[in-house]
Amino acid sequence: VLLAGCLPASRSDRAALVHSTQPSARDLRASAKNRVLRGGHAELPPATPAQDDAGDVRDWAEGKLALHRSLTLVESLPHLRYVRTHGVLQFISIMRRTQKDTSDELLWGDEIEYILVHMDAERRATRLSLRAPEILDELQGKEKRLGRTDGFGEAASWHPEYASWMLEGTPRHPYGGYTADLRRVEDNMRLRRKRLLGVLRGDEIALTMPAFPLLGVGVFTEPPLDPKANACTQSEAISDGCITPNPRFYALTENIRTRRGATVDVRVPIRREPYTPTEELRRGICMDAMAYGMGCSCLQVTFQARNIDESRHLYDHLAVLSPILLALTAATPVLKGRLADTDVRWATISGSVDDRTPEERGEPAADHATLSAAQRELLAGGGAVRLPKSRYDSISRYLANCDGCHRKYNDIDAPVDDEALAMLRKAGIDEALARHVAHLFVRDPLVIHEGRVALDDEHETDHFENLQSTNWQTVRWKPPPKRKPGAPHVGWRVEFRSMEVQLTDFENAAFTVFVVLVSRVILAFDLNLYIPLSKVDENMQRAHARNAAAEGKFFFRKHMAPPSGACLGHADDCEEMSALEILDGKADYFPGLIPLIFAYLDSIDCDPDTAEQMRVYLDFIRKRASGEILTAAQWMRSLIYRHAEYRHDSVVPESVAHDLLRAIAEVAEGKRHEPRLLGEHRVAPLRTDDAWYVPLKHSRMSVEQREALLAAYALRRSQPTQ
Repeated sequence: VLLAGCLPASRSDRAALVHSTQPSARDLRASAKNRVLRGGHAELPPATPAQDDAGDVRDWAEGKLALHRSLTLVESLPHLRYVRTHGVLQFISIMRRTQKDTSDELLWGDEIEYILVHMDAERRATRLSLRAPEILDELQGKEKRLGRTDGFGEAASWHPEYASWMLEGTPRHPYGGYTADLRRVEDNMRLRRKRLLGVLRGDEIALTMPAFPLLGVGVFTEPPLDPKANACTQSEAISDGCITPNPRFYALTENIRTRRGATVDVRVPIRREPYTPTEELRRGICMDAMAYGMGCSCLQVTFQARNIDESRHLYDHLAVLSPILLALTAATPVLKGRLADTDVRWATISGSVDDRTPEERGEPAADHATLSAAQRELLAGGGAVRLPKSRYDSISRYLANCDGCHRKYNDIDAPVDDEALAMLRKAGIDEALARHVAHLFVRDPLVIHEGRVALDDEHETDHFENLQSTNWQTVRWKPPPKRKPGAPHVGWRVEFRSMEVQLTDFENAAFTVFVVLVSRVILAFDLNLYIPLSKVDENMQRAHARNAAAEGKFFFRKHMAPPSGACLGHADDCEEMSALEILDGKADYFPGLIPLIFAYLDSIDCDPDTAEQMRVYLDFIRKRASGEILTAAQWMRSLIYRHAEYRHDSVVPESVAHDLLRAIAEVAEGKRHEPRLLGEHRVAPLRTDDAWYVPLKHSRMSVEQREALLAAYALRRSQPTQ
């Protein structure tokens, strides 16, 4: 069954399902529940030639990490303006080539980041294992030797991440646009975990959790590193050896610090406990290195849209949902060995890559510790134009080509590069898109590669991607990449980036599939979710609060009905709703996203197996929003609070962290059932001896091997049975 992006109904019919004058949320939920199990049979379609040749998801989701020497910021200064200018020219060239590109097939995929942990059971100690580069080589080699390339069965792809304890795993090929593809997600995630676990040592575990709880506390790596070996990080605790040995990562670390004029300064409030020292409450949790943020793991989902307009439409609407999904996936209660008074990682990462000068942050002008006045003049805006947000933050402009939308809802300061804006408008780029790109280009490129400055702007995209890929926002809009010879076409994409990675494959699959289905519902019902961006930013702040998923309130649009004529709905009001109300409905005027998903599945005659699996996922998410089951952050807090060795002083001892991580590993591997975290769902035990497909070899055995096998089996046959 195809995951259609539109319903076989008129605009008025679609509106009837979400309009305030139609059946109540309760009626719609009941109707959807009764109908969803009807449907046609859907078999898993064989991979199309495009999927066979598509390569790994990374090619179309994020791009390859460059391996050229990266320039320091001081070396880059003479080139900054050139790269910004030619990045705009490259985008204009992209638009000329691809603006009318269409993609009939829905392709999508997830990215999961894993952390590697060394466990010392005897000492009840835990440290980050720095073997990720070594393990990455082994996994990539085994995928090449043993991974299937015929399009049948599941396959994985592995990539480096910022820290030496991190790996990223993706499906090797994008998922397709059929309901059966929704059922593949959890299987593929389990396969990735099996394969990763299978190459670890006996004293290592692999976890899908955002932040290692003891990062920056004492000796926290295996092997131990000298914290004074910090020429790049300049951190009190984070050694250069924590960074994956890739020139891009070192350049990002050093150039962010150099441009800022100091080490990054991340502050997170500490959770007040009965015996928390007053001084610690005042100071909070202080972090001074990029690794505290970019060493966190997350879950991301990328979709291919039908065309540029659909991609811009999805970008806007998913941006509204990003704070809600951040709260629902909260999984970061501990940072730097302390219980935080927040539940998510977002602000920590935002601060860890904040390269703004004091003036750009709105602080009084001060002497720059690393750049002279003349050098600062070469920065974007002379390093003095106020920039309200870090490079890693929520979006600052809606993108759809809708003048009324921009007048009503783009209500926050989003500075633009005037020269870039003029170039884009002169090239015929519409105002909304031109301002989006010009807003990205108020930043400086962070990584310029030696020998990659003067490029052919008609055929190269390095300079555009340089700025595009280092504006890390809740949602990223992605033009088609440069097409490789013989490769399939890759279209306009949207990347959803706000979610925290979850502790189990079941949870990660549930939220991945939820985002995919919500994207289909937005398109099929032509939903209007627009609210002022100031409210979206407020929702991002609220999503950080402890237990925001069950206890928080978020601004959301009261009426999602499609408009009848104009580009905006007739009722623009938004109100505060709980996550449960947003998901499940409120009163008789707001049906909720989950009932609309069921209605959508019913409309496309979803096959029964997929419908039942979606019911399990959606019921789990609804229970999390209701507080019936806990977020990962709340569950981890509960384990810490109940631990006999926790002294209720906000400090997480190493023994407590060890037991916490052991419990997480046992749950993820199906060795421990936790109803408070997963409800009725039980994770099937993982085994690693079936992680790889075994080829039916046709090569001839050696004489020695043949004779040994024949002798062994002859002996076995001659022995009497017991």
